[in-house]
Amino acid sequence: ECLLGKGGWHLGTNVNWDRKNALFPYVVIDFIKLTQPRMYEELQTLHGIELDGKIIGALIRERILKGTLYILRHGFKFHGKKLLLAYFQPANKLNEEVIQKYHQNKLTVTRQVPCHIVNYDTVDLVFSINGLPVATCELKNPASGQNWQDAVKQYRSDRDWRMPLFRFKAGALVHFATDTDEVHMTTNLKGDRTVFLPFNRGSDPGKIQCGAGNPQHISGHRTAYFWEDILQRDSFLEIVGSFIFLESREEMVPDEHGGRKKILKESIIFPRFHQLDVVRKTLTYSAKEKTGNNYLIQHSAGSGKTNSISWLSHRLASLHDHNDEKIFDCVIIVTAR
Repeated sequence: ECLLGKGGWHLGTNVNWDRKNALFPYVVIDFIKLTQPRMYEELQTLHGIELDGKIIGALIRERILKGTLYILRHGFKFHGKKLLLAYFQPANKLNEEVIQKYHQNKLTVTRQVPCHIVNYDTVDLVFSINGLPVATCELKNPASGQNWQDAVKQYRSDRDWRMPLFRFKAGALVHFATDTDEVHMTTNLKGDRTVFLPFNRGSDPGKIQCGAGNPQHISGHRTAYFWEDILQRDSFLEIVGSFIFLESREEMVPDEHGGRKKILKESIIFPRFHQLDVVRKTLTYSAKEKTGNNYLIQHSAGSGKTNSISWLSHRLASLHDHNDEKIFDCVIIVTAR
C-alpha cells in the first residue's frame, strides 16, 4: 500500500462498489464533474436528479458493446454528447489544459473487492482508472506457503470469467498472478484453458544470456520493480494509453457439418516486460541524443518482435525533445522475412 500510495495511487475502499457492473460509479461521476463541468451542467439542466444514473447506465451499455479499453481512450456517447473517462499524457507540453486534465486522472487501488455476484469471494487487488477497473491481482506470500502458481490456480479454478470484473474486453483488461519473486499475467480468463505469460525482468537484465525470473532487489523482494516502476502513475497510464491494444484476426475452425468455417478471434495484447523496456529505453535515448545513432535490439524467437517494432514506430513518429520540437519527420520500417 505504501509503494502504491507513493506511486500516485489512491487507496480505495469497497464503499459504493457495484459488483453487478464492476464499477465505482461515484468515482466515474466525480471525474466527469471535475474535468467536464460545463457539459455536466448542461446535461443536468435536461435530466435533473436522474442524470447520474442515466450516465452510468449509458456507460455500462457502451462498455459491454465496445469494451473497457475503447471507453477509456475514446469516451462514450450520452444524448449527443461525448463524455471522456480518461486523459492521457500528450506528446508535447504545448497544451496546458490537456496537461492539467491528465493530472486530474484518479488511479485507485482497492483491496479485497467482491468479484462474484452470487457469493462473497473477493480478489486481492483491483486497479482502477477514474472508477473503471483496469487490472486485478492475486497476491501471494511464499512465507505463508503460497506463490504465484497458487494465484494462477485461483484464477483458473475460482474466478468465474463470466463475472463482470473478469469478462473479456468488457471487464478488467489484465490479471496478474504475483508473489515476492515473480509476476505472471493474462488478458483472457477462460477457466482451465487460461494461459498466463511471465511478466518478469529476467534473471540477468541487459545480458545476452538472461534466464527466467527476476534478479535480487535492494528491498529484498524481486518483484519490487512491478510496484515501483510498472504501476507508477505515469507508467501505468502510458501502458493503458499507448501499449495495450485489441488484436483481431480471422481463423478457420471446424464447423458442425464436418467442414470448416471462418471466425473472428480477438485478443487483448498487453506488453511483456522486455517489450515495454526496450521501447521506453529507445525513446529515452532518442529524445536525448536525437537522430543519427544506431541501436541494436535483440529479441529471441517468438518474443514479440513485430509488436515491439509497431509500438516503437508509433511512438517515434510523435516523439518530441525537451524543447517540444519533433525529432523525426517519418519512420520507415524495412523487414526481411
